[in-house]
Amino acid sequence: MILSIRCYDLYKESVQITKNLAQEGKEGNKQMKKEKTTIVIAGILIGVISAMLVFFGNPANMGFCIACFLRDTTGALGLHSAAAVQYIRPEIIGLVLGACIVSLLTKEFRPRGGSAPITRFTLGAFAMIGCLMFLGCPFRMILRLAGGDGNAIFGLVGFVCGILTGTFFLKKGYTLKRSYKMPKLEGAVYPAFQIVMLILLVAAPAFIHFTEPEGGPGAKHAAILISLAAGVIVGIVAQRTRLCMVGGIRDAVLFGEYKLFFGFVEILISALVMNLILGAVTGTAFFNPGFAGQPIAHTDGLWNALGMYLAGFACILLGGCPMRQLILSGEGNTDSVVAVLGLMAGAAFSHNFGLASSADGPTANGKIAVVIGIVVVAVIAVVNSTRKAEA
Repeated sequence: MILSIRCYDLYKESVQITKNLAQEGKEGNKQMKKEKTTIVIAGILIGVISAMLVFFGNPANMGFCIACFLRDTTGALGLHSAAAVQYIRPEIIGLVLGACIVSLLTKEFRPRGGSAPITRFTLGAFAMIGCLMFLGCPFRMILRLAGGDGNAIFGLVGFVCGILTGTFFLKKGYTLKRSYKMPKLEGAVYPAFQIVMLILLVAAPAFIHFTEPEGGPGAKHAAILISLAAGVIVGIVAQRTRLCMVGGIRDAVLFGEYKLFFGFVEILISALVMNLILGAVTGTAFFNPGFAGQPIAHTDGLWNALGMYLAGFACILLGGCPMRQLILSGEGNTDSVVAVLGLMAGAAFSHNFGLASSADGPTANGKIAVVIGIVVVAVIAVVNSTRKAEA
């Protein structure tokens, strides 16, 4: 009799456990569905904002371009002398401050750093060299596709191949070792620097290098307040959703998880639709399908692909695309700040030594730099995978 009662109790416990697991599974599915929906909405919002920034004055197919905007800011600070691309871009300031504000409000501002700073700086520099060979970061690559630029297809192929190469090393145990908790003040330095940049732009423009009117892409920009607001909104959205094109492709390959990838698909679709709407309303073509004559682009498919191959390879070893590095910088991650400084150094080298492409195509120096970059990044990947295996 006692045995029967005990068996019945065990049966009830097992039934209850099964119910609990089923309930947890349902809640988990609901949470996953909610995350996917949020990311899709975020992608639509970012795509619309990107298209509208072009309408308000940004260069064509460049509503957002982290590489280009960091390059312009680098020039504005006098770190390169290419007069056509010098302007402190408020979008960059907004991205960092938006991510910083929301991370403080949600208690996700957690300064960390100290993980292979020289390696991260080097990867950032070569990622920028690759981007400037292509003339755009992964974000602009999507916006170029949305604007009808067929040359971006070659960039996309190279970018995916670079990420796949990096994923191979991730599977082999690639790591840049752990980061360490940092003081709050350490994490606040880069966001504070962005506030200083905004003050310089608004109150002390005499200290900044500006591209002359009609002098190049640096002279084309939306009003400061519009650009800053757009940056803050995208910074908040990107921080909350963890949007990252590198992460999207990486997660799809490694884990079969596509939610981040779908976010960028939505950016492409919404920016494309918005370009078509703007064209119909204004009578100005915001969507121009083809290869030749595309704005701030060249038609050398091989070097478009190789440039983005280098960018994709370097970014996956860094742990995220240039936009993700800025968002993490806003959260107090000093490792990402080092990567961003590397991106800016790469921009300075590219324009001071003739590595950046132009509408006429890639330069000889740029081709050499991209090949060297691929070799260096491959060595970094191998060395940091071998150390893991030895450990």
